[in-house]
Amino acid sequence: MNAIVHEEFPHTWSAQVLASPPLIAPARQFVYPLYVPGEEDAMARGALLLNVKPASGGAFLATCALGFRDPSLPSGVFACPRADDLLAIAGGYAYLVDTLQPERCLHLPLRPVTQILAAPVEGLLLLAGFHHVAAIGAEGLLWESGRLSWEGVQLGEVADGKLHGSGWNMRTDRDVPFAIDLRTGEHTGGGFTP
Repeated sequence: MNAIVHEEFPHTWSAQVLASPPLIAPARQFVYPLYVPGEEDAMARGALLLNVKPASGGAFLATCALGFRDPSLPSGVFACPRADDLLAIAGGYAYLVDTLQPERCLHLPLRPVTQILAAPVEGLLLLAGFHHVAAIGAEGLLWESGRLSWEGVQLGEVADGKLHGSGWNMRTDRDVPFAIDLRTGEHTGGGFTP
């Protein structure tokens, strides 16, 4: 798995993606997700291993279960609008980790994450899935949009407080533009029509 660290936001931590477990593991180790019904076999798919050094509290090993083995889905570590937060994405599964309290991890409901777009001026990290877009801000997960597509969201640009992109419409077999208000998550347009 090719995973890298993306540093679009200022952050207080450092992280290293490991190819295998360290020979001498740190005293603190965390496995994500925490128990989730239906995810008992998540670790069998593999994991993203991270050696994380937070601003305080000592280093820890984070083991983040892969959502899917599909190489087209993102994997990596992303700086967040809150400097102490880290977003680990492993095969499309997203884990929002408070590096000062790594036992506190939010396994984001958007599964899988297919694209990530940093919007530092707006203080947001935007995540696209097959049907929706979600926004992470300094307070954590802020909103998830309504359904934008039958199967496929493409993120475009951020301009004038809005995220522009497109969502696929099954009936016309075309991508239909949408705009999302970045403050509220409300959208206009998109390819999903009930």
